[in-house]
Amino acid sequence: MVGRATRVWQSLFTAHPARTVVMAFAVVTLGGAGLLSLPIASEERGATIFVTALFTSTSAVCVTGLAVVDTSTHWSGFGEGVILALIQVGGFGIMTMASLLGLLVSGRLRLRMQLTAQAETKSLGIGEVRRVLLGVAGTTLAVELAVGAALALRFRYGYGQSIGQAVYLGFFHAVSAFNNAGFGLHADNLTRYAQDPWVTLPIAAAVILGGIGFPVLLELLRHRNRRRTTGRRGWSLHTKLTVVTTGALLATGTVFTCLLEWGNPGTLGPFTWPEKLLNGFFHSAMSRTAGFNALDIGAMEASTLLMTCTLMFIGGGSAGTAGGIKVTTFAVLATAILAEVRGEPNSAVLGRRLAPHVLRQALTVALLGVGLVIAATLALLTIAKAPFEAVLFEVVSAFATVGLSTGITADVPASGQMILILLMFVGRLGPVTLVSALALRERTRRYQLPEERPVIG
Repeated sequence: MVGRATRVWQSLFTAHPARTVVMAFAVVTLGGAGLLSLPIASEERGATIFVTALFTSTSAVCVTGLAVVDTSTHWSGFGEGVILALIQVGGFGIMTMASLLGLLVSGRLRLRMQLTAQAETKSLGIGEVRRVLLGVAGTTLAVELAVGAALALRFRYGYGQSIGQAVYLGFFHAVSAFNNAGFGLHADNLTRYAQDPWVTLPIAAAVILGGIGFPVLLELLRHRNRRRTTGRRGWSLHTKLTVVTTGALLATGTVFTCLLEWGNPGTLGPFTWPEKLLNGFFHSAMSRTAGFNALDIGAMEASTLLMTCTLMFIGGGSAGTAGGIKVTTFAVLATAILAEVRGEPNSAVLGRRLAPHVLRQALTVALLGVGLVIAATLALLTIAKAPFEAVLFEVVSAFATVGLSTGITADVPASGQMILILLMFVGRLGPVTLVSALALRERTRRYQLPEERPVIG
C-alpha cells in the first residue's frame, strides 16, 4: 500500500510537465500562506487569519498585486520579505527555478527536468531549455538591478530617504515591476509619484520588459548581436506579433486614457498636459497586468474602466510575467476574423499562414477566459455589495493577474476572496495549462467523423 501510494503521489508530480507546474505553484502558495500566518509576519505581531494570508500569498506567487490588507502597514519586514520572495519565485517560474538550480549544481539537465522547464518557459525545443534558463536568469537579474538602482538613486536624492530605505524601496518596486506584481510599499501605491517621470518611467519600462515575454526578449537580444555581426535581422513570427501588438495596445491605451480622463478632476484633470500624457502612458502600461497605479482607479469614468478591462483581459506576451489571454492570442483571433470577413480560406499574417491548431488554441483560451470571467462576476455579484462595473473590474483584474482595483478588494467577504484566489491561480497558470494538468491522459482519435456544416449566425 505504501509503495502504491508513493507511486500515485509521484505520478501527480511527474506524469505531465504541466501538472508538475500546477502542483508546484499550489505547494509554494500554501507554504507562503503558512509563513504569512505567523505572528512575526505582521506589524502587530499577531497571527493573520489564514484566508488573508492565502489571498496575499496567491496574489504574490501569481504576481497579481490585489491585496485585502495594506502591504506597508499590515506586514512586518519579515512579511514583506516573504511577499518579495514569493513574487520573485512566482515570476521566474517554480519549475524554471528548480531546473536552473539543478543545472548549476550538476552542470546538466535531466530529460524530465528539461520537459518540465519547457512546459513553464514555452521554449520551442528541448535543446533550447538550457539556453533559455540561463537567459531568463541573466535578463531578470540585469533588469531588476538596473531599475532598482535607478529608483534607489531617485528615492535617495529626490525624496531624502536614507540609503538603506532608498535601496529597499528601489529594489522592492523593481522586483515587483519586472514580475508584473504591482505590490507597493505605500498605502497610496504610486499616486504620490504621479508627476515624477524618474519613478514612473523606470517602473513602466520594467513592467513592459517583464510582460513582453522571455522568448521575445532573448530573441531580440540574440538578433541584435547577430545584426551587429552580419547586418541581418530576422525575427520569428511570434516575436513580430508580440512586439507589434504590444506597441499598438500601449499606444491605444494611452490615447483613450487621455481622451476619457483629460478633464476628470479626480484623475488627470489637475495635471499639466505633459503630466497627463505621462500618466496616460503609465496607466496603459500598468493595465497590461502590472497593477501599479498612479491615478485613483475608483475615480475613473466608467468608460475608462471598460477600456482598462479590455486591456487587462488581453494581457501581455506569452511566457512572460504578464497574465491575460496574451497578445498573440488576441492577434491570432483578429487575423482569423479579418480572413473570414475577406472570405479567404486561410488566416495569414506578416507573410505566414497560421496553422489550424493555432486558431483552435487561441479560440479555446479566449472562450475559457470569457467563461471564467462571466461565471466569477455572477458569483461575486451575489456575494459582494458593490456596483457591477467595480465587480467586473475586480474579476478581470484577478483573472488577468493585474492587481488594479477600484477599492473593493478589502470589502469582499471571505467567500468572495476565495473566488478571487481561484481566479488568480487559474489566470497565472493559464486555462489550457490547468485543464491539461488535470487530464488523466491524452486522448487521440484514430478515425475521422463525416463532415457536416451547421448554419452559423
